[in-house]
Amino acid sequence: MNTLAISPICARIVDDLATQGWSQHDFFMPEDLTTQLAKECRQRAKRGQLELAGVGRGVAKVVHSGIRGDQIQWLEEGQNTSVDGYLALMEQLRRVINQTLFLGLEDFEGHFALYPPGAFYKKHLDRFRDDDRRVVTCVAYLNEHWLPEHGGALRMYLDEQQTHDVMPLAGTLVVFMSEQWPHEVLPASRDRLSITGWLRRRA
Repeated sequence: MNTLAISPICARIVDDLATQGWSQHDFFMPEDLTTQLAKECRQRAKRGQLELAGVGRGVAKVVHSGIRGDQIQWLEEGQNTSVDGYLALMEQLRRVINQTLFLGLEDFEGHFALYPPGAFYKKHLDRFRDDDRRVVTCVAYLNEHWLPEHGGALRMYLDEQQTHDVMPLAGTLVVFMSEQWPHEVLPASRDRLSITGWLRRRA
């Protein structure tokens, strides 16, 4: 099996996942890719392609604005050059994590997420009770010129007393073990764009 050359950022992600179960990087994505992805997300919203996100899965999936209020569209390879660029980054990260942490990650699934002003997502875990395929959560932010007063942080609950807030600044990536960290999305005063996804193991 060929050994991958590991970038410093990917190496830090792996080290962080191994030692603390989460990792944050404020300049993970190139600025031009971040800008293109944000433009693509907004265009899809204008075309009415984003749908209200549901809670649960399968026949139990329901839209519940009192729990989450984002609008989403799933990413597929070949939709757009910027989407393909992001999927390539996630594929590289998947291979590096497999090479070093041996998690048996098979693929990546992800979607654009747009939170309108005031929308939120209550505290939750990213692993379904009856489906353990989601192993590593990856959230990339697409919001240029974001200020603290805009709100919209991803709040991670590290223990009963300690939280960590990730501001949704363009280019930032946060990665964490899906079953380990409860988290929520706080309301923002402006549109909040991201790509949320999961590195998954085989069913």
